[in-house]
Amino acid sequence: MLRRLHATQPASFAFTPANEAWAATQIAKYPEGRQASAVIPLLWRAQEQEGWLSKPAIEHVADRLGMAYIRALEVATFYFMFQLSPVGRAAHVQVCGTTPCMLRGAEDLVAVCERRISREAHHPSPDGLLSWEEVECLGACANAPMVQIGKDYYEDLTPASFEDLLNRLVVGQVPAPGPQSGRYASEPAGGVTSLHAWVEGRHPRNASVELALALGDTVKRIDGTEAPLRAPWLRTPPPEEPAPVRAEDAAVPEPGRDRPADDSGISVQQAPADSAAKPPGMSNPDGGDPAMAPASPGLGVTPPGGPETPAPPLAPAPDAGSGAPLVPEQAPVLLSAPRPGGPDDLERLAGVGPKLHKLLNELGFWHFDQIADWGPGEIAWVNSRLGAFRGRIEREDWVGQARRLAGRA
Repeated sequence: MLRRLHATQPASFAFTPANEAWAATQIAKYPEGRQASAVIPLLWRAQEQEGWLSKPAIEHVADRLGMAYIRALEVATFYFMFQLSPVGRAAHVQVCGTTPCMLRGAEDLVAVCERRISREAHHPSPDGLLSWEEVECLGACANAPMVQIGKDYYEDLTPASFEDLLNRLVVGQVPAPGPQSGRYASEPAGGVTSLHAWVEGRHPRNASVELALALGDTVKRIDGTEAPLRAPWLRTPPPEEPAPVRAEDAAVPEPGRDRPADDSGISVQQAPADSAAKPPGMSNPDGGDPAMAPASPGLGVTPPGGPETPAPPLAPAPDAGSGAPLVPEQAPVLLSAPRPGGPDDLERLAGVGPKLHKLLNELGFWHFDQIADWGPGEIAWVNSRLGAFRGRIEREDWVGQARRLAGRA
């Protein structure tokens, strides 16, 4: 595969302030003298900012890392994840042309690209919206033929379904990735012949597609203009940062105050405040003792048939002079058991695995709409009980994901 720099280059390149701050964080992960280890993430962020990787961008990254230009150029020209010429504004399509895909019709997909986008690879369409290239094996051989568009795979394609994808992309839609033939994943095309129990109990979509839909970043670039720069591809904007609140001014919910039962008849508790162990109503989600873990079966939750379990003392919050913002805690609505119809599968939230799923249930969270209702105060309350997992709520944007999964987005 011939890979060379584009004939027309911009005069200069510089990271935006937000991307520069991000780059400094990546470089700081490596010991002195090993900063060159950050070359791939910095080149990728430069491409995200500009849409493609120009010569000035490569040289800027090399200078930032103390590398010879040729070393950074070697990386940029080796990996076809890096685009060395301008790409379509709506999407860049990478068609897998290796043997399994070729035998299943990849050449027909290339013909669609030549007719619909441009006769030559790496040349955007006349309207500038689409571009394409043929690449080596993308590893989805069981679902051939397939393409990568942006950050996701589109599999089991035909010329007609592929052209439909392109038509939807140019009008601003982002089709659901994964198999386009109705297949769930990579099971036999005629249907499974075993493991029928798995078929009956599975999620509506496979995990890869669920995650892609939750993130919504298939063709979204991190261009560095977002403020703050955190998960900018998520459709739901992050909550505004609350202003620091002094301990003496913070409103503290009264311990054990009940909220009315919801329409399921399940008792709902207002969790007790932890006023004896720290400044009243204050929490630093990323501070305190990282080894702190909540007790089982739950904190402030009434187990079915049992009394309310009080919350154990928490580690004191860091001193207000540490520079970390202090957020007043607000105890969220907790359920003693899932509502009729069963609990939601909280592992559909990106960043939630079996351990966090169990912990959230123990805390009294069973449904997406509970998490969708969290504000900054509720997030601070939950964070202070997540132990080593604290900070994931904001980092993975659980609230935004939960709103979409609950049908509120």
